[in-house]
Amino acid sequence: MSQIIRRLGVAPRHRGSTGGGTCPDIFELVDGNFAVIGTDMTDSLDAQLPEDAARADYERIVVISRETLIKAKADIPDA
Repeated sequence: MSQIIRRLGVAPRHRGSTGGGTCPDIFELVDGNFAVIGTDMTDSLDAQLPEDAARADYERIVVISRETLIKAKADIPDA
């Protein structure tokens, strides 16, 4: 099982989420992978995937806000 080692970017409260209703977030895991909290948009976006993209039954299409990714950019490693 993976373990979260750090958040990328700033906490949701620093992006204006005071009620806890919209809290997209990105975390780096100890194994080098990333975990994302976002809105599950699989049902509405699955049919729009390009022909060379696919997802397994256990995978979901998750949407995060542009601001979440931009705030995390400085924390994303180059390699």
